[in-house]
Amino acid sequence: MASRIEPLLTVADLDACPNDNNRYELIGGELFVSRAPGISHQRVLLNLQIALSEYLRTHPIGILVPGPGMILSDYDAVIPDICFVRNERWDEVVTGEKFTRAVDLVIEIISPGKENRERDLKFKRQLYAKFGVEEYWIIDSENQCVLIYRLRGSILEEIAKLSLEDEITTPLLPQFQLKVPSIFNY
Repeated sequence: MASRIEPLLTVADLDACPNDNNRYELIGGELFVSRAPGISHQRVLLNLQIALSEYLRTHPIGILVPGPGMILSDYDAVIPDICFVRNERWDEVVTGEKFTRAVDLVIEIISPGKENRERDLKFKRQLYAKFGVEEYWIIDSENQCVLIYRLRGSILEEIAKLSLEDEITTPLLPQFQLKVPSIFNY
């Protein structure tokens, strides 16, 4: 008996999704639906936004965008928690109100649940690598750690697993330092 092959969804199919509090994302033509983020997720997001925004006020090297739409192909459309783009690349990666090319840095905060963890750690990491995101941070509130990945060839390779004793630094943001506990301080 032949198995049925589901058709891949496209960005155009997202228009048929309801306008509710869920997030609808496509990765490789597969639809991923997640609930609106919870309060602790949003507090971590706010702590990161504040720290990065304060840095960028004194080091105006790029633009920080929380929760942007990112359409990377007809079959790949995601909504990262935070994106950073260097000034010199802005016009290259933005079309209208969406990112249509890889940004320099993507930050995702893992929401509770096995599916959310797998989506961020596996599927989104592969997607961001495929399209050339230079650096990817995964904020893991459950384990109180930050995973840092950097693009090496065509793979986002884990270069650090930071704990509460550590500090985030990156060549993308010269002189930026953020103590990991301050992310989870709420």
